Amino acid sequence: MRALPELPEIETIRRTIGPLLVGRTLHVAGIGPHDMRARGEGRGTGGSRSSWITPRELLDGARIDRLERRGKRLAILASDGRALVIQLGMSGQLMNGKEAEETHRHITWNIGRRAADIVFRDPRRFGGVTPYHSHAALLKAWEQELGPDGLTVTAEQLVERISGKRAIKAALLDQTVVAGVGNIYADESLHLAGIDPRTRCSRLRRERIAALAESIRTILTRAVTHGGSTLRDYRAGNGARGNAQQLHAVYGRDGEPCMSCKAVLRGSRLAGRATVWCPACQRRG
Repeated sequence: MRALPELPEIETIRRTIGPLLVGRTLHVAGIGPHDMRARGEGRGTGGSRSSWITPRELLDGARIDRLERRGKRLAILASDGRALVIQLGMSGQLMNGKEAEETHRHITWNIGRRAADIVFRDPRRFGGVTPYHSHAALLKAWEQELGPDGLTVTAEQLVERISGKRAIKAALLDQTVVAGVGNIYADESLHLAGIDPRTRCSRLRRERIAALAESIRTILTRAVTHGGSTLRDYRAGNGARGNAQQLHAVYGRDGEPCMSCKAVLRGSRLAGRATVWCPACQRRG
């Protein structure tokens, strides 16, 4: 079973890779192959018009100030104003080079004068990196492209963004509604809130949306505490596997008994994604 890393996985990487980077100086030790999703100011070879990312855009020589996250996006911010956003896609990993496999290494950084390195690898190449020339430009992009972060989303923020005839599950997968919730934690949050994923947004009363906001925060916080969900590729920055998958109440459990009421869980495809819910615990409408 494959699933994109969601907020808990990215937050765990931020917490585990941050201590290796903050206050240290990065040096780009390797770039390539140039077939990942990365575009910058450099030029390709052989007359290629594709712009390749440059070492400077990859924070070469930069002293790292902090790591920030919004939703599923992780940003490395340098003290000179440069910033680099990393999106893991389906199989991407950002970790201590000692723990990373040797294949599919797209970017390698050395830390200061030490031999230890940080590696971004992405076997399936759905992830990528995006450079920003200033912290302000990064924050502006996040404000324009992303909704409130799932760890802190409030009832008022969710009420403002949930409306119309689309199913509530589809709305939760929209990163402009709430940033960081994907297929795993949408199913888990809806189950905890007792909401059928097929319910139209327009049929949800304010109090049910408020309950959903609380459930999202609860589910995501719990998953972060357990290091995220490792279903296949995901690893923390130190190479550790997550354990949150052991707590999944509905995700990936189609046909199994509900952990709350023992009813048989139902599965279907919704918004193009496999969706599982309990017909007894999750009321529609």
